[in-house]
Amino acid sequence: MLPIDPDADLGRRAWVACPRCRDDRDCAPCGDGRNCGDHWRYLLGSTGGVIHLQCPTCTHLWSHETGFGAGGRPAHLW
Repeated sequence: MLPIDPDADLGRRAWVACPRCRDDRDCAPCGDGRNCGDHWRYLLGSTGGVIHLQCPTCTHLWSHETGFGAGGRPAHLW
């Protein structure tokens, strides 16, 4: 297992399912799309609409495309 990233901060968290351990699988709040106190991930950073995460349960590191943020913008119609 990897160690927790030294820049990880409890104040910067995200609620995204971990693709490795899926520890949120049987959690009622997570299943309802709510933020629960147990199944959060460290939010290590972001680049445009991509967030970089680490799971505190299994220490897996991954990036997740949010669909928000910088990226393609519609052309202006003048």
